Amino acid sequence: MPTLILVRHGRSTANTSGVLAGRTPGVALDERGAAQAAALPARLAALPVCEVVTSPLQRCQETVRPLLEARPGLRSHTEERISECDYGDWSGRKLAELKDEPLMEVVQAHPSAAAFPGGESMRAMQTRAAEAVREWNARVEREHGADAVYLMCSHGDIIKSLVADALGLHLDLFQRISVEPCSVTVIRYTRLRPFLVRLGDTGDFASLVPREEPGDGDAPVGGGAGAP
Repeated sequence: MPTLILVRHGRSTANTSGVLAGRTPGVALDERGAAQAAALPARLAALPVCEVVTSPLQRCQETVRPLLEARPGLRSHTEERISECDYGDWSGRKLAELKDEPLMEVVQAHPSAAAFPGGESMRAMQTRAAEAVREWNARVEREHGADAVYLMCSHGDIIKSLVADALGLHLDLFQRISVEPCSVTVIRYTRLRPFLVRLGDTGDFASLVPREEPGDGDAPVGGGAGAP
């Protein structure tokens, strides 16, 4: 079965302003995010990517654009099922104010029970994304062979949930996974089991430098902004 390259979109204007963007339209890459996207073709230069599948949201479309420009023959497909989690009434709100919502504790400790008001549950998010991957695996293998490599550009919580699915982890453990903006995660699927061969690889160790203000241990909903 194919090898899947999961790319989280580059850093966005919502990431740097501390807003939970969700599916809010018009959220673009910021200057750093655009630079991250511009560097993606060189990072993936050695890989024979046969198809690109992307979330419909602007920040993902902008992330893959340099890769598509560098490889004019590469086909791109929009896949609604790997769009951002529908955070409903939380969309567009500041993460700092959401920390006081009782639901945030559920999102952190028991995400399989979390459902966003006016939006979807985290279980539904994982299910639709995993179903999309399995269908694309079959399609890519049928059209390009079992050793094919293809790319999906999606969002932090989506990628974390797909990693959990590949590892056989309960969704309640997915907040232990971290994927920074424009990081590369790779899952090689086989007949018996998936293999996680890269996780959140940015090629940059800046995010490992101790922060002046240590975090509180909560996972950033939506994926966070990455290294400062």
